[in-house]
Amino acid sequence: MSSSSLTDARPRGELKIFLGYAAGVGKTYKMLLEAQERRRAGADVVVGYFEPHGRADTIAKLEGLEVIPRRVLEYRGTRFEEMDTDAILARHPEVAVVDEFPHTNVPGSARTKRWEDVLVLMDAGIEVYTTMNVQHLESLNDQVHQLTGIRMRETLPDWVMKQASEVVMVDLTPRALLNRLERGAVYKAEKAQQAKDNFFKESTLAALREMALRQTAYEVELRHNAPGDSAAEARRVQTETILVYLTSDPAAAALIRRAKRVADFFHAACWAVAVCDDLEKLDAAERQALEKHLNFARNLHLETRLLEGADTAEELVKFARDRGVTQVYLSRPRNGQGPFGRDLVKQVVRLAQDLEITIVAARGPVKNA
Repeated sequence: MSSSSLTDARPRGELKIFLGYAAGVGKTYKMLLEAQERRRAGADVVVGYFEPHGRADTIAKLEGLEVIPRRVLEYRGTRFEEMDTDAILARHPEVAVVDEFPHTNVPGSARTKRWEDVLVLMDAGIEVYTTMNVQHLESLNDQVHQLTGIRMRETLPDWVMKQASEVVMVDLTPRALLNRLERGAVYKAEKAQQAKDNFFKESTLAALREMALRQTAYEVELRHNAPGDSAAEARRVQTETILVYLTSDPAAAALIRRAKRVADFFHAACWAVAVCDDLEKLDAAERQALEKHLNFARNLHLETRLLEGADTAEELVKFARDRGVTQVYLSRPRNGQGPFGRDLVKQVVRLAQDLEITIVAARGPVKNA
């Protein structure tokens, strides 16, 4: 048997995510504790990537663990260190510890995102422990922005989290976290004060914690109702199909996230559909924006279609009926004209009276007191 055949036959490595809601709750510390337990039990464990953040108690948990040296890359005259995925593959441990799952790799890396590197390790049969905060989950991006006023740029598609066999929340009350911040256990003094003035407000932390608790409960229930459980399968029978209408309007991204999150909770199919009379007649900016939204939907594992037709509402509703759609998501009109106007919404509602039509408004961030 060839070596490639042996590789193909190797079972896929499992993924365990240590989930938090803010820096300093103890995700990395907890991950390293469990890695140490696995090592003492006889497992071959290495640290593929570790971000110390100057936290002495967390750094101490590295003792006895083999650390794979990072790969150094140069970008625009600056040297960066990234996880050396090839070195981990060559070492091929049973378990690899990889901090900061949603991290974006420096340009020039083999893959854009660290989660893509983790999937490569899993495909090679390596079990991975990793960390992330709930606000980096793509479907929650708009809620987090509204809550904090901060748009998370490093996000993780929801389908990637579903690759995990286990999601564990590492919890700490907001008051306890703020105490840690004030003691200098999270950041150094200058950065700690900046954090308190911005993200680390108790009300914001409490809301993010609630978000993480709900997400963890959902992830646990999802894995509890495993395939093969006939009762669970009966509950998971697909009864909903969702359609999202996409345009070049920036609000389309929020619409996709909202519909995708609802689809996941309903275990529903989800389509992202754009309608255009003539794609060639769109100006370059509008066409680019539309294609960007279609690609965004594909990255979240939505089925996409670009329909041709002069009557947008008619084409949209016809497609919905052909695919057995039960819910249609539209952006709230910004003005009274064109494809973003009230006329389209009225036409879709009139033509699809047996479907549930959801009008989603683009919401801005809520100011913290």
